[in-house]
Amino acid sequence: MDTLTIGAKGISVSLDLAVGHISAMEVEAEGRLLKPLHRAPWIGTPRESLPETLPEGTVRLSGDFLCAPFSTSDVETAPLHGWPGNSEWDVVESAAIAGGWRAGFRLRRKVMGATVDKVFTLRDGHSFLYQEHIFSGGSGAISVAHHPMTVMQGGGRLAFSPKRVAVTPATPLEPDPARGRFMLAYPARARDLAQFPLAAGGTTDLTDYHTEDRREDFITLVEADHGGPGWTAIARRAERDLVLVLKNPAELPVTMLWFSNGGRDYAPWSGRHLGVLGIEDGRTAIGHAASLGDNWLKHEGVATAFALAEGRSVSFRHVIGAVPFADTEPPGSLETAPDRLRVLAAGGAARELPFDGEFLRIGRSVPA
Repeated sequence: MDTLTIGAKGISVSLDLAVGHISAMEVEAEGRLLKPLHRAPWIGTPRESLPETLPEGTVRLSGDFLCAPFSTSDVETAPLHGWPGNSEWDVVESAAIAGGWRAGFRLRRKVMGATVDKVFTLRDGHSFLYQEHIFSGGSGAISVAHHPMTVMQGGGRLAFSPKRVAVTPATPLEPDPARGRFMLAYPARARDLAQFPLAAGGTTDLTDYHTEDRREDFITLVEADHGGPGWTAIARRAERDLVLVLKNPAELPVTMLWFSNGGRDYAPWSGRHLGVLGIEDGRTAIGHAASLGDNWLKHEGVATAFALAEGRSVSFRHVIGAVPFADTEPPGSLETAPDRLRVLAAGGAARELPFDGEFLRIGRSVPA
């Protein structure tokens, strides 16, 4: 079995068991079928047509996957983003629960000696996938991130929970103009997301995704202290929907944005990876060793790894959803209640969605 598909009323999700990537997510709402997640255009092409050294997680790049560590595996040998997004998972359980469906998966490999479990929960009438990852045992520490990717045919507008600062790393993803291109300044930082420095001078609005801007850019947003869930909302213009990604900032204190819009010219990207935005909520710096060592995020008081130990487990939760949305402007804020999510427009109008408001464990203590 290469893929497991689970469903509840109005939603289905498929996991590619070969690499632990979500290969499909579909939400039925208001007579429409929404597909909020991206799937790389080269998936399905013969493996021999792709670069031989390409990690399996890039060969089968889709949806969302667990990065552990995030980026370079330079503490324990593993491919880019670690074994959870590059190797096989087993189905541990898949069964109906009251008002929905739950599936559990286990990574065949260990990460820093830890057993890694993934749990998907779908609820009838909820337009959301509720995810949890659990690391049991092990030693040392592990940096982690989710890697959801959405795609826009005609661009879109972004909105976020309050952020403290936005920071680009020392070097861009594609510094060689013979291989690709970028737009943002590196390194740079700004508190106003609507005025981030550009490499060519001037500033750009990070909340406006323009499909005409061919570039690969990466930026880290640090959550502000606000007491609520961390969230990203993407109002996709052509798709006429709203993609929602939610987290607990105490567990995953940073949101890393990957703007991938035709900015890589080499295979398999070849200028055809278009309109993609990665919304990568994590507890990490860039690379495993950097996350464990001294880094700029620690100087900002931000944790960049979970400690592992035998007889101990750590877990973190994450939510991805989508709803029909005719507005071109994203919401001004999101508010959670025990049984619903309130989507508040900038003008004050509110929309309520069925939602498990307790799932993200907001306000509860988190292991170091």
